[in-house]
Amino acid sequence: MSGKGEGIVIAPHVAGHLLGGTVWKITKDGEDVIYAVDFNHRKERHLNGTVLESFVRPAVLITDAYNALNNQPSRRQRDQEFLDAILKTLRVDGNVLLPVDTAGRVLELLLILEQYWAQNHLTYPIFFLTYVGSSTIDYVKSFLEWMSDSIAKSFEHTRDNAFLLKHVTLLVSKGELEKVPDGPKIVLASMASLEAGFSHDIFVEWASDAKNLVLFTERGQFATLARMLQSDPPPKAVKVTMSKRIPLVGDELAAYEEEQNRIKKEEALKATLIKEEELKASLGAELPIGDPMVIDVSNANVSSDVAGRHGGSYRDILIDGFVPPLSSVAPMFPFFENSSEWDDFGEVINPDDYVIKEEDMDQTSTRVDGDPDGKLDEGSASLILDETPSKVVSSELTVHVKCSLVFMDFEGRSDGRSIKSILAHVSPLKLVLVHGSAEATEHLKQHCSKHVCPHVYAPQIEEMIDVTSDLCAYKVQLSEKLMSNVLFKKLGDYEIAWVDAEVGKTESGMMSLLPLSTPAPPHKSVLVGDIKMADFKQFLASKGVQVEFSGGALRCGEYVTLRKVGDASQKGGAAAIQQIVIEGPLSEEYYRIRDYLYSQFYSL
Repeated sequence: MSGKGEGIVIAPHVAGHLLGGTVWKITKDGEDVIYAVDFNHRKERHLNGTVLESFVRPAVLITDAYNALNNQPSRRQRDQEFLDAILKTLRVDGNVLLPVDTAGRVLELLLILEQYWAQNHLTYPIFFLTYVGSSTIDYVKSFLEWMSDSIAKSFEHTRDNAFLLKHVTLLVSKGELEKVPDGPKIVLASMASLEAGFSHDIFVEWASDAKNLVLFTERGQFATLARMLQSDPPPKAVKVTMSKRIPLVGDELAAYEEEQNRIKKEEALKATLIKEEELKASLGAELPIGDPMVIDVSNANVSSDVAGRHGGSYRDILIDGFVPPLSSVAPMFPFFENSSEWDDFGEVINPDDYVIKEEDMDQTSTRVDGDPDGKLDEGSASLILDETPSKVVSSELTVHVKCSLVFMDFEGRSDGRSIKSILAHVSPLKLVLVHGSAEATEHLKQHCSKHVCPHVYAPQIEEMIDVTSDLCAYKVQLSEKLMSNVLFKKLGDYEIAWVDAEVGKTESGMMSLLPLSTPAPPHKSVLVGDIKMADFKQFLASKGVQVEFSGGALRCGEYVTLRKVGDASQKGGAAAIQQIVIEGPLSEEYYRIRDYLYSQFYSL
């Protein structure tokens, strides 16, 4: 970031929940704040798992408790149960309805069905019915680099695009679905809540047939039809609102047209007044009062015999075309000489003249895939171009629910057990829980207080909390005299050094580190770095030392033993710091192995 945000680094990382789903890492003064809501640690067909586990000890972690009370089966078991439920319905001539979102988790469902149908050569039709189905799949085809490694590698090596759907038909209107011959079929329709959209209308038609299946892949939001149907036991009948758009006729149409005409006249009058004000302002600014060449705007309409019926437009032309410059002696047309610039390659062009305008982009974006002329199919055209005055008529209907209702969790979120494990691994200094039921939030808060970190917050909506770090960090300027005597050593992405200095101030008022005016006091050597015993064992073996693990310790040669003391999983205090203890009689072997050990660290 620059400006006011200078010193702040904001980095997006993969969340694994949706295509483009992000875990945000905000870094300032060496401290990390991580915002990780809705993440998934599992690798799926179209997405990699989250990278949240790669972060360790951030200052603040903000996450959610939405799934804290839920546990999920393995991905293989879940996918198999999903396919078994669908095939069981299709084989008894039933239809399957999957209420889905338009462009999120539905991508995983489409891949599961597409791959299974291709592997098993099934012929049951699959339909993806949303207003934006074609656009969604077209965009997704170009985002393969943001998906799982398997999809990216497959395209890189064989040019196979996973979203070239051969067994899924994209529809944009219910009329297209009604033209499909009768028979068992799968329809993925928007919206997931069943409150509106294609899924709402199809549910009303299919709910009364016991052979059909409505398969929910995400939990319905509170007070929606989907949430009611997911209750245990589900209701036997539900009331739904049916809405239909009908064209206006008679008095309603006349009243609508009269209102539209009134609005158009008001807008035209307003535009004319604005234009006149602008013209008056420009004339007043350019010409002195009393100049004989000034045209009287108020009398411009008088000569109707000259202007005729187009007096208004003639007046505009007269004013725009005959505004004389101050130096002129007679009315004259404005003349602008357009001199072209030339270089060694010819006339210099303006690249902006060749940029496609936004309105042209909007027109091209409405083209349907596969139509070389860019013409809309009948269904799309009726949706986009229909400007017939109409109104929505609603009526209540009671639907008897006889079809099967099944919920399977395809939301793409880590379950409660995984969340607890990940939080323990990340081990933040402070934890903030948002977005979850009161029960789930309290459960996760109690667990994390005992096993993750002592500072756990669960704020209510609009409640403000202070999670400011206890660490005081200051920016200081290192003077040139000090820097000339400092020897830096590279450690990973950083360079480190031990500095003995005095704190002063620069002329601008910023704190500065200056060389000591007195000799530097002695300090104990500091070993910086980390070591894995397994790696050190290989290093000693390469140096010809006989080494083996015994009882959790590393035996080196005949007499020397190395062991780690302290548990890295413990939180806070000195116990969190791991120490390496070297034991053995003082001998040449002891000092040699100690030197090898010191060589694995930076000594300051």
